[in-house]
Amino acid sequence: MIDRTLAAGLFWLLMLMSQIASAALPIEHWTTARGTRVYFVRADSIPMLDVNIDFDAGSRHDPAGKDGLASMTAGMLARGTEGLDESMIADRLADLGALRGGNADDDRLSMSVRTLSSRTERDAAIDLLARLVSKPTFPEPLLAREKERSLQNLRESLTQPGSIAQRTFYPLVYPKHPYGTLADEATIGAVRRDDLVAFHRERFGPQTAVISMVGAITRAEAEAIAERLTRDLPAGSAAAPMPPVLKPSATERRIAHPASQSHILIGAPAMARGDPDFFPLFVGNYVLGGGGFVSRLTNEVREKRGLSYSVGSGFSPMLQPGPFMVSLQTQKSQTDQALAVVRETLSDFIRTGPTEAELIAAKQNLVGGFALRIDSNSKILGNLANIGWYRLPLDYLDRWTDEVERVTASRVREAFARHVNPQQLVTVIVGAGEAKP
Repeated sequence: MIDRTLAAGLFWLLMLMSQIASAALPIEHWTTARGTRVYFVRADSIPMLDVNIDFDAGSRHDPAGKDGLASMTAGMLARGTEGLDESMIADRLADLGALRGGNADDDRLSMSVRTLSSRTERDAAIDLLARLVSKPTFPEPLLAREKERSLQNLRESLTQPGSIAQRTFYPLVYPKHPYGTLADEATIGAVRRDDLVAFHRERFGPQTAVISMVGAITRAEAEAIAERLTRDLPAGSAAAPMPPVLKPSATERRIAHPASQSHILIGAPAMARGDPDFFPLFVGNYVLGGGGFVSRLTNEVREKRGLSYSVGSGFSPMLQPGPFMVSLQTQKSQTDQALAVVRETLSDFIRTGPTEAELIAAKQNLVGGFALRIDSNSKILGNLANIGWYRLPLDYLDRWTDEVERVTASRVREAFARHVNPQQLVTVIVGAGEAKP
């Protein structure tokens, strides 16, 4: 028999998860004195605070010939600040029991900290975060070390078929666009300390930054933290407008490689964040290739024919249309057969859409699993940062399950027809050489 205490605990846990999935997340939003947008969720269940600050300093702003500057800047922020060197920063974080994170992607550069919410530890951690993003010193010797580390990682990646596929895929999908421009040995080598200083001065302005906070603090305390984080930021400058994303021509690129398997990527630009077709594409893709073992691609490629252990598809929406991508690995001798099955499955799905049974199962799985998307402060913070950065509605998470439920098969077909054209897809195969006649 199940212990009554355990049973009661499980009952209340399920009730809580149900309430999380259906009740509104109390997102509060305001703007600091210097123009930074702030998004805050009070969460008193654990004595922790998670803070993230995003800057309009993603790799799409890398200057020509210095691709990799944004990533280098992100990596160097914690290497030194006024009065603190790298080891002192690490020691201070350890003494506080705080965790720091940071990275740069195409759209934004992020820095985060997780700390105890008690005033002493919290104030010290926030002060350190503010100093790192406002007054980094970018020490020259450590920059040389980071550049060499980046070069070593790059050289290693150029031996791996998956990385080669990615590095070939994006320039073909995004020709003459920053999303398709990748760092190489020459551009990494060209980065100088003055470039980091200028990039920080221009791209770390408060008016384009977004702060997200989740934790056991009050609104007044959150406001004070946001003001501290933005008080000493540089003024920043307006960014040059990004060129439009153009649909690529249908292209197939094959690169021979000694690996036993071919790595295949198929895709094209598809959807920006905030697109009204997001939910039909999201639900439809769960049926096509995002649902793991219950997806059509897995059924057709793996289960029926044994052509691949893993195959999937997905959309990666960004500020400008991010890619739709199908990915798989297959034995070299089966490359052309697997490719033909994937293309036929994709074309058939775009033409006919999901069956009613597939759609019902997808919606049940997505709605049933929604609570797991927001079952921790860190997950809430990630969602909050996306809502803020991409200017999604404050009730975006509240409406999520309803939006999924409202998706119909016809909406999926129409959305895929608008965003995924089988005649405009880029295909990259690393492993097998020329196609069989």
